[in-house]
Amino acid sequence: MSQASKLRSVDTAPSIGDLWSFSEASKIYNLPFNDLLFQAHIVHREHFDPNAVQLSRLLSIKTGGCPEDCGYCSQSTHYPTGLKASKLMEVERVLAEARKAKEGGATRYCMGAAWRSPKDRDMDMVVAMVEGVRELGMETCMTLGMLSPAQAARLGDAGLDYYNHNIDTSERFYGEIISTRTFADRLETLANVREAGIKVCAGGILGMGETTDDHIAMLVTLANLPVPPESVPINMLIPIPGSKLGNAAPVDSIEFVRAIALARILMPKTHVRLSAGRTGMSDEMQAMCFFAGANSIFVGDTLLTADNPGEDHDAGLFRRLGLKPMALDAIE
Repeated sequence: MSQASKLRSVDTAPSIGDLWSFSEASKIYNLPFNDLLFQAHIVHREHFDPNAVQLSRLLSIKTGGCPEDCGYCSQSTHYPTGLKASKLMEVERVLAEARKAKEGGATRYCMGAAWRSPKDRDMDMVVAMVEGVRELGMETCMTLGMLSPAQAARLGDAGLDYYNHNIDTSERFYGEIISTRTFADRLETLANVREAGIKVCAGGILGMGETTDDHIAMLVTLANLPVPPESVPINMLIPIPGSKLGNAAPVDSIEFVRAIALARILMPKTHVRLSAGRTGMSDEMQAMCFFAGANSIFVGDTLLTADNPGEDHDAGLFRRLGLKPMALDAIE
């Protein structure tokens, strides 16, 4: 019996089928902190090398000018963040950056465009980027906004490994952050991606004014998808001056670690990515996240438009913690 199954039989009430209930997840989340981390770490060891971390690099291939009103985003046209819009990058420039990322130890290359959804005229270049990065021997990931079934199918045919489309928060709180698309729109794109045979990367952001119940509900939604995401990025909000959430109070660090641990327990085989906001985390907080089950990070100085710890800092932290980059052949 897996540790996750033991948790359900010992610490929580029975659930219907294989779905997690909010009540079950809440009981786990609210365990004494040491017990929660202990249980999460056992689950982590059942499925992963606990000292290996998958390294990804993220490049903004089209910055700014997004018509969505996501309250956390520097790239929205709705907020005076001072970010200027750019055109879609040339394919060769993207591939040159991918080569640098591979030389730096990254095994997955993620490309993001600030679109509500891609236009059909842009798909040829996007497909060429996917094919070119794959030829370098790296995993590919794209985040381009909402996708139609036809667009998802075309990316799948090109060999795209992962598509990132975060649900951001709970369904209850979603409308407080975004009004230009619905929570159901997010889930529809994830379904289109899965139907196209592409692996799903979907997570959320903590620190937007939501409650701990919203943290739990968001993770339950992800765990209860027909197939749980293969990758779940957990972001800590970086308040962007001029955005709707520019003055948001920081999320409690212990609550953040609890969310990482719950994600690991609810989705045992998923890569849980310690994503945006690491510049605001102490080394000790990051170490606790790794112990709780986080096993993926972005490397490099920037994440789209936000700062990220430099590679020298990450390398030093890895040395201190005895962590190593995850080999590509260890990534499902």
